[in-house]
Amino acid sequence: FSVFFKGLAQLEILCKQLYETTDTTVRHQAEKALVEFTNSPDCLSKCQLLLERGSSSYSQLLAATCLSKLVSRTANPLPLEQRIDIRNYVLNYLATRPKLAAFVTQALIQLYARITKLGWFDCQKDDYVFRNVIADVTRFLQDSVEHCIIGVTILSQLTNEINQADTTHPLTKHRKIASSFRDSSLFDIFTLSCNLLKQASGKNLNLNDESQHGLLMQLLKLSYNCLNYDFIGTSTDESSDDLCTVQIPTSWRSAFLDSSTLQLFFNLYHSIPPSLSPLVLSCLVQIASVRRSLFNNAERAKFLSHLVDGVKRILANPQCLPDPNNYHEFCRLLARLKSNYQLGELVKVENYPEVIRLIANFTVTSLQHWEFAPNSVHYLLSLWQRLAASVPYVKATEPHLLETYTPEVTKAYITSRLESVHVILRDGLEDPLDDAGLVQQQLDQLSTIGRCEYEKTCALLVQLFDQAAQTYQELLHYRRTGFLFSLSVRTQEYTTTWKP
Repeated sequence: FSVFFKGLAQLEILCKQLYETTDTTVRHQAEKALVEFTNSPDCLSKCQLLLERGSSSYSQLLAATCLSKLVSRTANPLPLEQRIDIRNYVLNYLATRPKLAAFVTQALIQLYARITKLGWFDCQKDDYVFRNVIADVTRFLQDSVEHCIIGVTILSQLTNEINQADTTHPLTKHRKIASSFRDSSLFDIFTLSCNLLKQASGKNLNLNDESQHGLLMQLLKLSYNCLNYDFIGTSTDESSDDLCTVQIPTSWRSAFLDSSTLQLFFNLYHSIPPSLSPLVLSCLVQIASVRRSLFNNAERAKFLSHLVDGVKRILANPQCLPDPNNYHEFCRLLARLKSNYQLGELVKVENYPEVIRLIANFTVTSLQHWEFAPNSVHYLLSLWQRLAASVPYVKATEPHLLETYTPEVTKAYITSRLESVHVILRDGLEDPLDDAGLVQQQLDQLSTIGRCEYEKTCALLVQLFDQAAQTYQELLHYRRTGFLFSLSVRTQEYTTTWKP
């Protein structure tokens, strides 16, 4: 092996040059040499030796990356036995080295996920050898916190990998694998993640400890990946966040009929630090969006009641909401209350009067602090727009109280935008009027909200416009000079612009 170990040392130098050097020429030469290594006939055996005997994390990363390319190639694919050996080797390698550099662990987990997905339908002696994913990670979950993190991350990455289409393989094959994984493994993985979250929350974890904090984070990511799965192959564009429905399979009903699942995430939100609670809220957004047909009417009413109670609890204890990520996810959660449920169903919830009051207060406060998380306002306005648009169709006898609260929301939006003008001009901040698309979207939403109590909205607009116009005329009449006078004139001009 002496010849190869000379080559091994050279490979490690090349890895260091590839990942560390600032000299583009050196990096390019290293990259070229490593491409040749990847394409060499003995790449597989050399990768194993790199993992076993390499002295740097970069050489381990190279080996994992090369192996991923080898198992992914469609031309001249590796034999089944060889892929099984690689899968088993990776699991053993991770189990015996729980303290690898994070990027090496991630690359090896990605390799495992890739092998498992591409070999999902491969059989050996009538056994689907790549489907025993929970059994594969059981030994990790029964060991140290570091091992548990690896095991949970394996399941999370695998779920994410199978959920994403691969441009190098046919879409039909992807959907076939994704559907099979959904039917055979996904619910068991979600149930496992919830059980592990219950165990973790019951142990009073020290979340100041990096490992325990990391374990809880990976468990929440796993739960979210399960709930965010493309269950029916619609491949929705998440970036649009068009208040889509989560198409939970009927076989999952038990998890959602049992209120303890919903309660688990609300309890976690109140017991973990703000660095983790946005993940909890993301899970709650998905849970709140489960398809209506999963329940009958009585079951849906019960589920909605638990959901509204949880929202009320957050609004009554808003300590974590000043965190921008928490605030944004909570606004998304509020929007889902109306996108997936009817106003006639909401008003029948026992605590509806208190909850709608708290939501209105939260919305008014949010609008008044216009400079905080402006991208989240869309979700609040969307909620009120949908509520207001539903008023003519409500047949329930219970009062919806929107005639009380929509004028408050309308007034808060209008007055906050007018009051922001002076600060924007004085401090040279970005002018929201420059984003015509955003302004148009918000005004479209506001127009529906304002029409709920049309006379009050008109009276407010006329009053504010008359005040601004009168102040502007008085300023022009005096025609003074100086910075403060100029600022006052510009302020009134911009204020009037907000009320065309």
